[in-house]
Amino acid sequence: MIRIQNVDTIDSPALILDIETVAQNISAAVAMSGDVERLRPHVKTHKTQEVAAMMLGAGIRKFKCATIAEAEMLALAGAPDIMLAYQPTGPKIARLLHLIGQYPQSRFSCLVDNAATVGELASASEALSLKLDLAIDVNVGMNRTGARPEKVSALAEQIAALDSLRLVALHGYDGHIHHPDPEVRRIEADASFALLHGALKSIKAPHEDIKLVAGGTITFPNHIQREQTECSPGTFVFWDEGYRRLMPELPFRCAAFLLSRVVSVVDDKHICIDLGYKSVASEKPLPRVHLIAVPEAKPIAHSEEHLVVETPNSRLYPVGAIIFGIPEHICPTVALYEKLHILSNGMIEKSWKVIARARDLSNS
Repeated sequence: MIRIQNVDTIDSPALILDIETVAQNISAAVAMSGDVERLRPHVKTHKTQEVAAMMLGAGIRKFKCATIAEAEMLALAGAPDIMLAYQPTGPKIARLLHLIGQYPQSRFSCLVDNAATVGELASASEALSLKLDLAIDVNVGMNRTGARPEKVSALAEQIAALDSLRLVALHGYDGHIHHPDPEVRRIEADASFALLHGALKSIKAPHEDIKLVAGGTITFPNHIQREQTECSPGTFVFWDEGYRRLMPELPFRCAAFLLSRVVSVVDDKHICIDLGYKSVASEKPLPRVHLIAVPEAKPIAHSEEHLVVETPNSRLYPVGAIIFGIPEHICPTVALYEKLHILSNGMIEKSWKVIARARDLSNS
């Protein structure tokens, strides 16, 4: 049961963050890793400088991100090692190199998966007298980005021949793995990792200093068993209904939840709440949010500002009644909110800006 003593002062919809649970989730990930140096959490879930600071306080020093804004947010937090898990193109190249000059205390790297982009990055880095760290992105089965494993050796040779570039890692994201059976997930994770490890072995030059960066939250329990591999869970920090249902065996708990209110009673069995798809990620089919303390709730219609819910007795939920929910997918839900309301000891007394939901921090 969620209790907030000053809930009447918080407008809805709002995203609430239970700070004690966040701290517990971070501690659980560190404990699972066995060695904090093997953790490289992805910050796409939280996008906040304060949560990054909590991770730094737990001893985490390496991070992964998906946008230039997230990279700068990490630099502002003082992160020593920042990997942009995205291949920069166009203006993003100049923006990344600008960050390297602006935040010398942080070490930046980025992904690459083709020869043309390697050439562009080399020319841009050389023009600024910089040496840019690269990680080759390897397609391990998701078929979204990444070089095919048999192409990795040639890319590594190209990078090695360029004075302005340095190969520091191979990266493989296996986000296509989401089977409900943990044993099937293990088999699939092993198969994807074999592609990444095989790509490493194919590199002709010495590769003892080339790290492997593998997986996300779903395959974190599998990859953390492997030697010389950095793991990149992200969702673990807040957790959500989708992962709670998929992986109940993991020690993480839902730390972020939505505050909504009933805005209309439609009839005896239907209510409408203010959780439209501007307030909860809508890329998944209904139900997109698990409503807490609403027995047999069944979301049946979703629009920009409204969510119609079927329930056996709508009289239990008059207009203005507060309803809490846990999103099915927390990462894109966080990006819908300008701030997180911080719950501590039953009270909300402050908020944290979701600073990296912006595309450009200099203009946010």
